[in-house]
Amino acid sequence: MKDVIIACVGKPSAGKSSFLNAVTDATAKVGNYPFTTIKPNNGIAYFPIDCPCKRFDKSKLCAPRYGRCMDGKRYVPIQILDVAGLVPGASEGQGLGNQFLDDLRHANALIHVVDVSGTTDSHGKETVGYDPIGDIEWLRSEIHSWIYGNLDKRWSQIVRRHVAVKASTAETLHNQFSGYGATLLLVQRTLDRSGVKESMANWDKETVRKVVDAFLDERFPTIIALNKIDLPDSDKNISKIMRKYGQSKVVLSSALAETFLRKLHKQKFIVYEEGTDNVQTKEDLPDSDLKPLDEKLQNRIEKVQDLVLYRYGSTGVQDVILKAVEVLGLIPAFPVKSLSTFANTNGKGVFRDCVLLWPGTTVLEFADIVHPEIAKHYLGAETIGNRKIGEDDEITLENNIICFKTSQSTHASAASAASASGAGSNQGNQSNKK
Repeated sequence: MKDVIIACVGKPSAGKSSFLNAVTDATAKVGNYPFTTIKPNNGIAYFPIDCPCKRFDKSKLCAPRYGRCMDGKRYVPIQILDVAGLVPGASEGQGLGNQFLDDLRHANALIHVVDVSGTTDSHGKETVGYDPIGDIEWLRSEIHSWIYGNLDKRWSQIVRRHVAVKASTAETLHNQFSGYGATLLLVQRTLDRSGVKESMANWDKETVRKVVDAFLDERFPTIIALNKIDLPDSDKNISKIMRKYGQSKVVLSSALAETFLRKLHKQKFIVYEEGTDNVQTKEDLPDSDLKPLDEKLQNRIEKVQDLVLYRYGSTGVQDVILKAVEVLGLIPAFPVKSLSTFANTNGKGVFRDCVLLWPGTTVLEFADIVHPEIAKHYLGAETIGNRKIGEDDEITLENNIICFKTSQSTHASAASAASASGAGSNQGNQSNKK
Protein backbone atom coordinates (compact mmCIF):
# COMPACT_ATOMS: atom_id res chain seq x y z
CA MET A 1 0.00 0.00 0.00
CA LYS A 2 1.38 3.36 -0.97
CA ASP A 3 -0.10 5.44 1.84
CA VAL A 4 -1.19 4.68 5.38
CA ILE A 5 -4.99 4.71 5.43
CA ILE A 6 -7.24 4.50 8.48
CA ALA A 7 -10.85 3.57 7.76
CA CYS A 8 -13.70 4.99 9.81
CA VAL A 9 -16.74 2.73 10.14
CA GLY A 10 -19.95 2.90 12.10
CA LYS A 11 -23.67 2.23 11.81
CA PRO A 12 -26.01 5.08 10.81
CA SER A 13 -26.48 7.70 13.57
CA ALA A 14 -23.55 6.41 15.63
CA GLY A 15 -21.81 9.76 15.08
CA LYS A 16 -19.42 8.70 12.32
CA SER A 17 -20.09 11.79 10.22
CA SER A 18 -19.59 14.04 13.24
CA PHE A 19 -16.37 12.23 14.08
CA LEU A 20 -15.06 12.62 10.53
CA ASN A 21 -15.99 16.30 10.47
CA ALA A 22 -14.17 16.83 13.74
CA VAL A 23 -11.04 14.87 13.00
CA THR A 24 -10.54 16.16 9.44
CA ASP A 25 -11.30 19.81 10.20
CA ALA A 26 -7.64 20.79 10.05
CA THR A 27 -6.57 24.40 10.51
CA ALA A 28 -3.80 23.96 7.96
CA LYS A 29 -4.40 25.22 4.44
CA VAL A 30 -6.28 23.09 1.94
CA GLY A 31 -3.98 20.68 0.14
CA ASN A 32 -1.36 20.77 2.89
CA TYR A 33 -0.61 17.06 2.60
CA PRO A 34 1.66 14.85 0.48
CA PHE A 35 -0.94 12.52 -1.01
CA THR A 36 -1.26 12.69 -4.77
CA THR A 37 -4.92 11.68 -5.04
CA ILE A 38 -7.67 12.10 -2.48
CA LYS A 39 -10.90 10.30 -3.34
CA PRO A 40 -14.26 11.90 -2.49
CA ASN A 41 -14.74 9.64 0.53
CA ASN A 42 -11.23 10.30 1.86
CA GLY A 43 -10.17 13.03 4.25
CA ILE A 44 -6.98 14.15 5.94
CA ALA A 45 -6.46 14.10 9.70
CA TYR A 46 -3.46 15.56 11.50
CA PHE A 47 -2.11 13.81 14.58
CA PRO A 48 0.48 15.25 16.98
CA ILE A 49 3.97 13.92 17.63
CA ASP A 50 6.93 15.42 19.47
CA CYS A 51 9.01 17.19 16.84
CA PRO A 52 12.81 17.00 17.26
CA CYS A 53 13.00 20.75 16.60
CA LYS A 54 12.26 21.43 20.27
CA ARG A 55 14.90 19.02 21.52
CA PHE A 56 17.53 20.84 19.46
CA ASP A 57 16.19 24.34 20.20
CA LYS A 58 15.13 24.90 16.58
CA SER A 59 11.39 25.44 17.07
CA LYS A 60 11.42 28.90 15.50
CA LEU A 61 13.09 27.51 12.37
CA CYS A 62 10.91 24.42 11.98
CA ALA A 63 9.05 24.56 8.67
CA PRO A 64 7.22 21.31 7.84
CA ARG A 65 6.56 20.81 4.16
CA TYR A 66 3.24 19.21 5.13
CA GLY A 67 1.19 19.64 8.28
CA ARG A 68 2.34 22.16 10.85
CA CYS A 69 4.54 22.52 13.94
CA MET A 70 3.63 24.61 16.98
CA ASP A 71 6.28 24.96 19.68
CA GLY A 72 7.65 21.48 19.12
CA LYS A 73 4.29 19.78 18.63
CA ARG A 74 4.18 18.57 15.04
CA TYR A 75 0.90 17.71 13.33
CA VAL A 76 1.48 14.98 10.74
CA PRO A 77 -1.09 14.26 7.98
CA ILE A 78 -2.66 10.86 7.58
CA GLN A 79 -5.48 9.66 5.33
CA ILE A 80 -8.91 8.82 6.73
CA LEU A 81 -11.31 6.73 4.65
CA ASP A 82 -15.04 7.11 5.20
CA VAL A 83 -16.50 3.62 4.76
CA ALA A 84 -20.26 3.66 4.24
CA GLY A 85 -22.72 0.78 4.16
CA LEU A 86 -22.34 -0.79 7.60
CA VAL A 87 -25.65 -2.57 8.20
CA PRO A 88 -26.56 -6.08 9.41
CA GLY A 89 -26.01 -8.51 6.56
CA ALA A 90 -23.20 -6.53 4.92
CA SER A 91 -21.29 -9.76 4.31
CA GLU A 92 -24.32 -11.04 2.38
CA GLY A 93 -24.53 -7.88 0.27
CA GLN A 94 -27.21 -6.08 2.29
CA GLY A 95 -27.29 -2.28 2.01
CA LEU A 96 -23.98 -1.15 0.57
CA GLY A 97 -22.37 -4.28 1.96
CA ASN A 98 -20.25 -5.20 -1.05
CA GLN A 99 -18.89 -1.66 -1.35
CA PHE A 100 -18.32 -1.51 2.40
CA LEU A 101 -16.28 -4.68 2.49
CA ASP A 102 -14.36 -3.77 -0.67
CA ASP A 103 -13.39 -0.39 0.84
CA LEU A 104 -11.97 -2.12 3.91
CA ARG A 105 -9.30 -3.79 1.76
CA HIS A 106 -7.58 -0.42 1.33
CA ALA A 107 -7.32 0.30 5.06
CA ASN A 108 -4.44 -0.47 7.39
CA ALA A 109 -6.47 0.00 10.58
CA LEU A 110 -10.11 0.59 11.48
CA ILE A 111 -11.78 3.11 13.75
CA HIS A 112 -15.19 1.81 14.79
CA VAL A 113 -17.39 4.68 15.97
CA VAL A 114 -19.93 3.27 18.45
CA ASP A 115 -22.91 5.09 19.98
CA VAL A 116 -22.16 4.25 23.61
CA SER A 117 -25.32 6.00 24.85
CA GLY A 118 -27.50 3.11 23.61
CA THR A 119 -30.02 5.51 22.06
CA THR A 120 -29.84 4.04 18.53
CA ASP A 121 -30.52 0.44 17.54
CA SER A 122 -28.53 -1.76 15.12
CA HIS A 123 -30.05 0.08 12.14
CA GLY A 124 -29.40 3.54 13.60
CA LYS A 125 -33.04 4.21 14.58
CA GLU A 126 -33.85 5.98 17.84
CA THR A 127 -34.49 3.72 20.80
CA VAL A 128 -33.67 3.40 24.52
CA GLY A 129 -31.64 0.82 26.40
CA TYR A 130 -29.82 -0.66 23.38
CA ASP A 131 -26.64 -2.56 24.26
CA PRO A 132 -23.75 -1.10 22.18
CA ILE A 133 -21.65 -4.21 22.76
CA GLY A 134 -23.81 -5.75 20.04
CA ASP A 135 -22.45 -3.21 17.54
CA ILE A 136 -18.83 -4.00 18.40
CA GLU A 137 -19.35 -7.75 18.01
CA TRP A 138 -21.44 -7.33 14.89
CA LEU A 139 -18.76 -5.45 12.93
CA ARG A 140 -16.20 -8.16 13.58
CA SER A 141 -18.75 -10.85 12.78
CA GLU A 142 -19.55 -9.25 9.40
CA ILE A 143 -15.89 -9.03 8.36
CA HIS A 144 -15.25 -12.57 9.65
CA SER A 145 -18.23 -13.94 7.70
CA TRP A 146 -17.06 -12.19 4.54
CA ILE A 147 -13.55 -13.69 4.65
CA TYR A 148 -14.56 -17.10 6.00
CA GLY A 149 -17.34 -17.39 3.40
CA ASN A 150 -14.89 -16.71 0.57
CA LEU A 151 -12.60 -19.45 1.90
CA ASP A 152 -15.26 -21.99 2.77
CA LYS A 153 -16.91 -22.12 -0.64
CA ARG A 154 -13.57 -22.95 -2.28
CA TRP A 155 -11.89 -24.83 0.55
CA SER A 156 -11.70 -28.29 -1.05
CA GLN A 157 -10.18 -26.79 -4.20
CA ILE A 158 -7.71 -24.74 -2.13
CA VAL A 159 -6.55 -27.84 -0.23
CA ARG A 160 -6.20 -29.96 -3.38
CA ARG A 161 -3.98 -27.36 -5.00
CA HIS A 162 -2.02 -26.93 -1.76
CA VAL A 163 -1.21 -30.66 -1.68
CA ALA A 164 -0.50 -30.88 -5.42
CA VAL A 165 2.06 -28.05 -5.54
CA LYS A 166 3.54 -28.93 -2.12
CA ALA A 167 3.32 -25.29 -0.99
CA SER A 168 3.80 -24.18 2.59
CA THR A 169 0.70 -23.28 4.60
CA ALA A 170 1.76 -19.62 4.64
CA GLU A 171 2.19 -19.56 0.85
CA THR A 172 -1.22 -21.10 0.22
CA LEU A 173 -2.97 -18.76 2.64
CA HIS A 174 -1.12 -15.79 1.18
CA ASN A 175 -2.62 -16.61 -2.20
CA GLN A 176 -6.07 -16.45 -0.57
CA PHE A 177 -5.47 -13.43 1.67
CA SER A 178 -3.49 -11.24 -0.74
CA GLY A 179 -6.77 -9.87 -2.09
CA TYR A 180 -7.32 -8.30 1.34
CA GLY A 181 -3.98 -6.53 1.17
CA ALA A 182 -2.05 -9.12 3.19
CA THR A 183 1.68 -9.73 2.82
CA LEU A 184 3.38 -13.09 3.32
CA LEU A 185 4.89 -11.76 6.56
CA LEU A 186 1.44 -10.87 7.87
CA VAL A 187 0.13 -14.34 6.99
CA GLN A 188 3.03 -15.92 8.86
CA ARG A 189 2.18 -13.81 11.90
CA THR A 190 -1.44 -14.88 11.54
CA LEU A 191 -0.46 -18.55 11.76
CA ASP A 192 1.73 -17.87 14.80
CA ARG A 193 -1.12 -16.03 16.49
CA SER A 194 -3.63 -18.79 15.73
CA GLY A 195 -1.42 -21.51 17.20
CA VAL A 196 -2.54 -23.91 14.45
CA LYS A 197 0.24 -26.42 13.69
CA GLU A 198 -1.45 -29.29 11.83
CA SER A 199 -1.39 -29.74 8.07
CA MET A 200 -3.96 -27.77 6.06
CA ALA A 201 -5.25 -31.04 4.64
CA ASN A 202 -6.55 -31.88 8.13
CA TRP A 203 -8.20 -28.54 8.94
CA ASP A 204 -11.89 -28.66 9.80
CA LYS A 205 -14.28 -25.70 9.62
CA GLU A 206 -13.54 -24.67 13.20
CA THR A 207 -9.80 -24.52 12.47
CA VAL A 208 -10.42 -22.32 9.42
CA ARG A 209 -12.56 -20.01 11.56
CA LYS A 210 -9.78 -19.84 14.13
CA VAL A 211 -7.23 -18.85 11.47
CA VAL A 212 -9.59 -16.21 10.04
CA ASP A 213 -10.06 -14.83 13.56
CA ALA A 214 -6.28 -14.46 13.95
CA PHE A 215 -6.09 -12.90 10.48
CA LEU A 216 -8.59 -10.20 11.48
CA ASP A 217 -6.44 -9.27 14.48
CA GLU A 218 -3.35 -8.92 12.30
CA ARG A 219 -4.85 -7.39 9.16
CA PHE A 220 -7.59 -5.15 10.58
CA PRO A 221 -6.50 -3.84 14.00
CA THR A 222 -9.48 -1.91 15.30
CA ILE A 223 -9.79 1.04 17.66
CA ILE A 224 -13.21 1.39 19.27
CA ALA A 225 -14.29 5.03 19.57
CA LEU A 226 -17.07 5.14 22.17
CA ASN A 227 -18.95 8.24 21.04
CA LYS A 228 -21.65 10.36 22.73
CA ILE A 229 -20.04 9.98 26.15
CA ASP A 230 -21.94 13.02 27.42
CA LEU A 231 -25.38 11.38 27.16
CA PRO A 232 -27.14 9.94 30.28
CA ASP A 233 -26.83 6.17 29.75
CA SER A 234 -23.24 6.26 28.53
CA ASP A 235 -21.56 5.66 31.91
CA LYS A 236 -23.02 2.19 32.53
CA ASN A 237 -22.29 1.10 28.95
CA ILE A 238 -18.71 2.40 29.13
CA SER A 239 -18.08 0.35 32.27
CA LYS A 240 -19.51 -2.78 30.66
CA ILE A 241 -17.45 -2.38 27.48
CA MET A 242 -14.25 -1.63 29.38
CA ARG A 243 -14.68 -4.78 31.45
CA LYS A 244 -15.01 -6.88 28.29
CA TYR A 245 -12.48 -5.26 25.95
CA GLY A 246 -10.03 -3.48 28.29
CA GLN A 247 -8.56 -0.04 27.72
CA SER A 248 -5.86 -0.80 25.16
CA LYS A 249 -8.09 -0.37 22.11
CA VAL A 250 -11.01 1.63 23.49
CA VAL A 251 -11.15 5.45 23.49
CA LEU A 252 -13.90 7.66 24.93
CA SER A 253 -14.97 10.50 22.65
CA SER A 254 -17.50 13.22 21.95
CA ALA A 255 -17.30 14.17 18.30
CA LEU A 256 -20.00 16.85 18.55
CA ALA A 257 -18.15 18.54 21.41
CA GLU A 258 -14.93 18.59 19.36
CA THR A 259 -16.71 20.02 16.32
CA PHE A 260 -18.39 22.68 18.47
CA LEU A 261 -15.12 23.77 20.11
CA ARG A 262 -13.19 23.87 16.84
CA LYS A 263 -15.92 25.98 15.25
CA LEU A 264 -15.82 28.52 18.10
CA HIS A 265 -12.03 28.58 17.93
CA LYS A 266 -12.16 29.28 14.20
CA GLN A 267 -14.74 32.04 14.74
CA LYS A 268 -12.47 33.59 17.42
CA PHE A 269 -14.86 33.16 20.33
CA ILE A 270 -12.42 30.93 22.22
CA VAL A 271 -8.86 29.68 22.19
CA TYR A 272 -9.07 25.90 22.15
CA GLU A 273 -6.07 23.59 22.37
CA GLU A 274 -6.97 20.32 20.62
CA GLY A 275 -6.51 17.17 22.67
CA THR A 276 -6.75 19.00 26.01
CA ASP A 277 -9.38 20.52 28.32
CA ASN A 278 -7.90 23.98 27.79
CA VAL A 279 -10.55 26.48 26.64
CA GLN A 280 -10.01 30.22 27.09
CA THR A 281 -12.50 33.02 26.49
CA LYS A 282 -12.40 36.82 26.33
CA GLU A 283 -12.85 36.82 30.10
CA ASP A 284 -9.67 34.75 30.47
CA LEU A 285 -7.75 36.78 27.89
CA PRO A 286 -9.12 40.35 28.14
CA ASP A 287 -6.35 41.82 25.96
CA SER A 288 -6.90 39.35 23.13
CA ASP A 289 -8.93 39.86 19.94
CA LEU A 290 -11.45 37.20 21.02
CA LYS A 291 -15.13 38.02 20.62
CA PRO A 292 -17.29 38.28 23.79
CA LEU A 293 -19.71 35.45 24.52
CA ASP A 294 -23.43 35.88 25.03
CA GLU A 295 -25.12 34.00 27.87
CA LYS A 296 -26.40 31.19 25.66
CA LEU A 297 -22.97 30.45 24.17
CA GLN A 298 -21.31 30.71 27.58
CA ASN A 299 -23.75 28.13 28.97
CA ARG A 300 -23.09 25.73 26.08
CA ILE A 301 -19.33 25.96 26.61
CA GLU A 302 -19.71 25.33 30.33
CA LYS A 303 -21.90 22.31 29.62
CA VAL A 304 -19.23 20.83 27.32
CA GLN A 305 -16.62 21.49 29.99
CA ASP A 306 -18.67 19.86 32.76
CA LEU A 307 -19.87 16.81 30.80
CA VAL A 308 -16.81 16.13 28.64
CA LEU A 309 -13.61 18.12 29.15
CA TYR A 310 -13.36 18.15 32.94
CA ARG A 311 -14.61 14.56 33.29
CA TYR A 312 -12.42 12.97 30.62
CA GLY A 313 -9.57 15.45 30.06
CA SER A 314 -10.43 16.04 26.38
CA THR A 315 -13.04 15.25 23.75
CA GLY A 316 -11.01 12.13 22.91
CA VAL A 317 -11.17 12.68 19.15
CA GLN A 318 -7.45 13.30 18.76
CA ASP A 319 -6.71 10.35 21.07
CA VAL A 320 -8.58 8.03 18.69
CA ILE A 321 -6.26 8.89 15.79
CA LEU A 322 -3.19 8.62 18.03
CA LYS A 323 -4.30 5.19 19.22
CA ALA A 324 -4.81 4.01 15.63
CA VAL A 325 -1.30 5.17 14.67
CA GLU A 326 0.08 3.55 17.82
CA VAL A 327 -1.52 0.17 17.09
CA LEU A 328 0.12 0.20 13.64
CA GLY A 329 3.51 0.90 15.22
CA LEU A 330 4.33 3.66 12.72
CA ILE A 331 7.68 5.38 13.21
CA PRO A 332 8.20 9.05 12.22
CA ALA A 333 11.56 9.55 10.49
CA PHE A 334 13.32 12.77 9.48
CA PRO A 335 15.73 12.84 6.50
CA VAL A 336 18.07 15.86 6.70
CA LYS A 337 20.87 17.25 4.56
CA SER A 338 22.92 18.28 7.59
CA LEU A 339 23.10 16.84 11.09
CA SER A 340 24.40 20.14 12.41
CA THR A 341 21.74 22.47 10.96
CA PHE A 342 18.94 19.91 10.23
CA ALA A 343 18.13 21.83 7.06
CA ASN A 344 17.48 20.33 3.65
CA THR A 345 19.15 21.23 0.36
CA ASN A 346 17.41 24.54 -0.25
CA GLY A 347 17.93 25.69 3.34
CA LYS A 348 14.28 26.67 3.87
CA GLY A 349 13.77 25.78 7.50
CA VAL A 350 14.65 22.68 9.51
CA PHE A 351 13.07 19.22 9.71
CA ARG A 352 11.12 19.92 6.53
CA ASP A 353 10.15 16.30 5.96
CA CYS A 354 8.61 13.66 8.19
CA VAL A 355 8.04 10.14 6.83
CA LEU A 356 5.86 7.54 8.54
CA LEU A 357 7.61 4.17 8.33
CA TRP A 358 6.40 0.68 9.02
CA PRO A 359 8.17 -1.21 11.80
CA GLY A 360 11.14 -3.09 10.39
CA THR A 361 11.98 -0.56 7.65
CA THR A 362 15.75 -0.55 7.06
CA VAL A 363 18.02 2.43 6.45
CA LEU A 364 18.47 1.54 2.79
CA GLU A 365 14.72 1.08 2.30
CA PHE A 366 14.22 4.50 3.87
CA ALA A 367 16.74 5.97 1.41
CA ASP A 368 14.71 4.55 -1.46
CA ILE A 369 11.51 6.05 -0.03
CA VAL A 370 13.11 9.50 0.18
CA HIS A 371 14.34 9.19 -3.42
CA PRO A 372 15.36 6.18 -5.55
CA GLU A 373 18.53 7.98 -6.70
CA ILE A 374 19.74 8.19 -3.10
CA ALA A 375 19.35 4.42 -2.70
CA LYS A 376 20.95 3.77 -6.09
CA HIS A 377 24.08 5.76 -5.23
CA TYR A 378 24.02 5.04 -1.51
CA LEU A 379 27.36 5.15 0.31
CA GLY A 380 26.25 5.27 3.93
CA ALA A 381 24.13 7.01 6.55
CA GLU A 382 24.62 8.80 9.85
CA THR A 383 22.35 9.76 12.69
CA ILE A 384 22.65 12.18 15.64
CA GLY A 385 26.21 12.52 16.92
CA ASN A 386 27.51 11.61 13.45
CA ARG A 387 27.05 7.98 14.42
CA LYS A 388 27.24 5.68 11.41
CA ILE A 389 24.38 3.25 10.90
CA GLY A 390 24.31 0.23 8.61
CA GLU A 391 22.08 -0.08 5.56
CA ASP A 392 20.36 -3.12 7.08
CA ASP A 393 19.77 -1.43 10.45
CA GLU A 394 16.10 -0.93 11.23
CA ILE A 395 14.78 2.58 11.75
CA THR A 396 13.70 3.18 15.36
CA LEU A 397 12.92 6.22 17.48
CA GLU A 398 16.58 6.19 18.51
CA ASN A 399 17.99 6.68 15.00
CA ASN A 400 15.14 8.34 13.09
CA ILE A 401 17.01 11.54 12.18
CA ILE A 402 19.20 10.50 9.26
CA CYS A 403 21.64 12.09 6.84
CA PHE A 404 22.34 9.95 3.76
CA LYS A 405 25.74 9.90 2.07
CA THR A 406 25.87 9.32 -1.67
CA SER A 407 28.49 9.68 -4.39
CA GLN A 408 29.45 13.34 -4.88
CA SER A 409 28.13 13.52 -8.44
CA THR A 410 24.63 12.38 -7.59
CA HIS A 411 24.15 13.65 -4.06
CA ALA A 412 23.05 17.18 -4.86
CA SER A 413 20.80 16.27 -7.77
CA ALA A 414 19.08 13.46 -5.88
CA ALA A 415 18.55 15.57 -2.78
CA SER A 416 17.26 18.47 -4.88
CA ALA A 417 14.87 16.17 -6.72
CA ALA A 418 13.61 14.75 -3.43
CA SER A 419 12.99 18.26 -2.09
CA ALA A 420 11.25 19.39 -5.26
CA SER A 421 8.97 16.37 -5.46
CA GLY A 422 8.15 16.25 -1.76
CA ALA A 423 8.87 12.52 -1.81
CA GLY A 424 10.50 12.75 1.57
CA SER A 425 7.22 13.71 3.23
CA ASN A 426 5.10 11.03 1.68
CA GLN A 427 4.12 8.07 3.79
CA GLY A 428 4.01 6.04 0.63
CA ASN A 429 6.32 4.46 -1.88
CA GLN A 430 7.11 1.75 0.60
CA SER A 431 5.87 -1.79 0.74
CA ASN A 432 3.48 -2.66 3.52
CA LYS A 433 5.77 -4.18 6.12
CA LYS A 434 2.76 -5.52 7.93
